[in-house]
Amino acid sequence: MSGVDGDALLSLERVRKYFSTSSRRLLRRPTSHVQAVDDVSLDVRRGETLGLVGESGCGKSTLAACIVGLHELTSGRILFEGTQISGLSRRRLRPFRRQVQMIFQDPYASLNPRKRVGTLVGDPLRIHGVGNEREIRARVHDLLSLVGLSPEHFNRFPHEFSGGQRQRIGVARALALSPKLVVADEPVSALDVSIQAQVINLLDDLQDELELTYVFIAHDLGVVRHVSDRIAVMYLGRIVELAPAEALYAGPVHPYTEALLSAVPIPDPELSARRERIVLQGDVPSPIDPPSGCRFHPRCRYATEICTRETPALLEHGSGRLAACHHPLDRGVVAARASGGARL
Repeated sequence: MSGVDGDALLSLERVRKYFSTSSRRLLRRPTSHVQAVDDVSLDVRRGETLGLVGESGCGKSTLAACIVGLHELTSGRILFEGTQISGLSRRRLRPFRRQVQMIFQDPYASLNPRKRVGTLVGDPLRIHGVGNEREIRARVHDLLSLVGLSPEHFNRFPHEFSGGQRQRIGVARALALSPKLVVADEPVSALDVSIQAQVINLLDDLQDELELTYVFIAHDLGVVRHVSDRIAVMYLGRIVELAPAEALYAGPVHPYTEALLSAVPIPDPELSARRERIVLQGDVPSPIDPPSGCRFHPRCRYATEICTRETPALLEHGSGRLAACHHPLDRGVVAARASGGARL
């Protein structure tokens, strides 16, 4: 983790991304929508690592694709250094793409197997017209050294490398244009545990050396804790809690975060045996037809009648913490139940 100066590099304002499902015109059924990202607002501060966590299908990767411009927003705004970049044409978006790059989840699928490493890492430079071939080759050699690979790997193909080495190639490609913001979409989830630590340490070192800002997406809360300054928790397309990393682990405010943290392994067997393991009942509801009110209420053990009717706002809970819950855990569950009605 690096120091944070509080200046917002990236701002998301009420971002929504819906995907239309195929309509059955012959039966005159209306087209439904997958609400992948629904009303997300947050800032990414310059120099920080913002962790984004949640179960599979909660909208993390879709939100990442929206940030880097791979998806056009359904509604809302994205601002980079105060300038709105959502809705821009491809030509006008081109300078922004140099400032925001992405590291993809699968190092096996994200690299073209027919291209050599030198071409893969140098392509961003060629596309944006940065330097001649001699300068590009020198830049690629520097990038390979920067991520812990040898310049001798320049002419090799991706299949000649291990998973960790391939992800290093992906990191080098993302850094080719000297971006300010890097969106890492589960960059270590496809790697062995021993290799995960090496890649995480590499990203941490690069952040300090190059003054990078990260959005780090993962479903492993244990990994996110060690790399993040702040953590945003997503559930079914919405942010349900946002807090400094250590504060969130010390005491979650949202019941969903509480359940996620209860599943994080503890190396001490005695502490692990005494800790309550919260098992969420049922499956994540469909984003095509999400529940009314609080989207987590069908699986929440603290839910009351108000949770089924009213959507909770993302409110301040002190010390930079935000949570969207009618019964936040920091206020006491008993008092919340009394104000909200009978438990469901």
